[in-house]
Amino acid sequence: MAKSSPASNSPSAAALAGELRISLSKLVRRVREQAHPGDFTSSQKSVLLRLDRDGPATVSALARAESVRPQSMRITVAGLEAMKAVSGKPDPNDGRQTLVDLTPAFRKTLRESRAAKEDWLVRALQAQLSPQEQDELAAAVKLLERLADF
Repeated sequence: MAKSSPASNSPSAAALAGELRISLSKLVRRVREQAHPGDFTSSQKSVLLRLDRDGPATVSALARAESVRPQSMRITVAGLEAMKAVSGKPDPNDGRQTLVDLTPAFRKTLRESRAAKEDWLVRALQAQLSPQEQDELAAAVKLLERLADF
């Protein structure tokens, strides 16, 4: 009997990519369901996450970072200000500029939303995966991080 190679027992890279995309998309949807839904557009979410990660920024800097026109970013920021998610204050280095940042109330909402998502995920991990499977998933997360950084 011929010995099969490891490559012949594993799915092709294309099939694996398709399965991975579907599984990750489904998991992301399930995690998102655990938070209170917001009325944010994808561009607003992107700006909010950038401000949370990188700190206060001018509208011009946000526009450059998001690869949009400053006029478009002003509209996005104005919508976020109307929702009380961000506020502006004078730039201490250049009083002509305004620094946009997350409001304290929105930071609290963001923390609560993340906590709800992580709480659901912890419960799902504990209910659906054995300790050995959780270890396997931890190793797979490192591989997923490498893929994400490609």
